[in-house]
Amino acid sequence: MKNTKEISLNNSHHANRWTLTSIFILFLFAFTSLSAQKAVVKTNALYWATATPNLGFEVGVAPKYSLALNGGWQPWSYNNDKKLKHWMISPAARYWLCDVFNGMFFSLYAQGGQFNIGGIKLPFGVFSELKTHRYQGWAVGGGASFGYHLMLGPRWGMEFELGVGYLYSNYKRYACSSCGTYQEKTHNNYFGPSRAAISLVYTLK
Repeated sequence: MKNTKEISLNNSHHANRWTLTSIFILFLFAFTSLSAQKAVVKTNALYWATATPNLGFEVGVAPKYSLALNGGWQPWSYNNDKKLKHWMISPAARYWLCDVFNGMFFSLYAQGGQFNIGGIKLPFGVFSELKTHRYQGWAVGGGASFGYHLMLGPRWGMEFELGVGYLYSNYKRYACSSCGTYQEKTHNNYFGPSRAAISLVYTLK
């Protein structure tokens, strides 16, 4: 029988899924008012490596500027009680050195979401006790990145991006990766690499 915390978590994930979906739908509607501008849809292969479905939209708003919205949602657990359940959204503004969606760019981005993770090891020392504990909470932050868009054809391209930034997380820590034994509520401040992408890009218009 599921405990109250697990039921609450499931309800929270359902609500978060519809929130994320609604944001993407609203962003798509925004494209209709920018019909004269170039727009793309993309997905990050590195994010898929964590079994996280993800999607991004980006639209040019000037010859050298674009606005983007990326998001991912992972609702399931791995084997052996490992889990990386989370949802994340990340808006960004980019400046292109050449033309929009061509060559090098600089970006300022924000990011935020919720998580329920445990039994795994994250890079860069984030949550050092995560291998033997479970963390559940939320995080917000932002940073700056540099990247390159490689055109593969009239509609297809590849995008490479690396960024550093700050991330504040507020969470509850539990005694093991699968149990509900509560230990403490605390927070963490992280500064370092916070964005990495190798994305497949398709031009919509």
